[in-house]
Amino acid sequence: MQPAADNPLLQPHYLVMTATPIPRTLALTVFGDLDVSTIDQMPPGRTPIETWSVGPRQRTKAHNFIRKELMAGRQAFVVYPLVEENEKSDLLAATEEAERLQRDVFPEFRVGLLHGRMKADEKDRVMEEFRAGSVQLLVSTVVIEVGVDVPNATVMMVEHAERFGLAQLHQLRGRIGRGAAKSTCILIADPETDEAKRRIQVMCETSDGFRIAEEDLRLRGPGEFFGTRQHGLPELMIGNIVEDYDLLRLARTEALDWLKSDPHLSRPESLQVRKSLVKRFSDTMKLIEVG
Repeated sequence: MQPAADNPLLQPHYLVMTATPIPRTLALTVFGDLDVSTIDQMPPGRTPIETWSVGPRQRTKAHNFIRKELMAGRQAFVVYPLVEENEKSDLLAATEEAERLQRDVFPEFRVGLLHGRMKADEKDRVMEEFRAGSVQLLVSTVVIEVGVDVPNATVMMVEHAERFGLAQLHQLRGRIGRGAAKSTCILIADPETDEAKRRIQVMCETSDGFRIAEEDLRLRGPGEFFGTRQHGLPELMIGNIVEDYDLLRLARTEALDWLKSDPHLSRPESLQVRKSLVKRFSDTMKLIEVG
């Protein structure tokens, strides 16, 4: 057989890449006609991140831990879900908390503020100061979720962590642990639902993005494959998308073999399948052509 490198028919024509597995991506690799390559090792020089979950009453203890890291020459992130406080919410917000942390908690260090409402040049200036080390503590919203690489940052504290999804928490945590120094993620959380408690538990148990994606998939589902719903379990007659992975792969293989032998589903034994597909997906099949 001709090697793949020399045979254009065997070379990939379409490459899908994701730094962090997410439920819809994971689901599409199960059902889609894709070969999957998994990079499940950390880059050289990285150290595992330790993750704690503490309640709001232990916030002072968390601040003391951050102070020790800053005094050792390291840097830290503090992330909030909101930019500004409002009367309808009891959540802490980045703008007000940045001022309070600078004034009352970390007066000996320089605190920076970053959020999505700032102008591009302001955001660039703050990030450059943080990278250079002139800002030791960066207070931010989820705008830092991707694209931030500061190896000297060793602490990530997330306020109201129960309000974030698993994939988002995993992305935020990925902003630290990018150097050789030990890094710590502190989740300030007061979860009230079983699902929220499970999300926090998973974050503390593992830093494996694939395991986190599977748990996220189990908790909220992948949404529709041919449609607009972005969460919820698919309407499978038989099978569970997470727990019956091998069965689903077998079903996909059988379906692909069937399509190879009857690509238009025109044989008598295929007509019922064709009718069922048209009936079930008639309103959403047209979305396949979008984009």
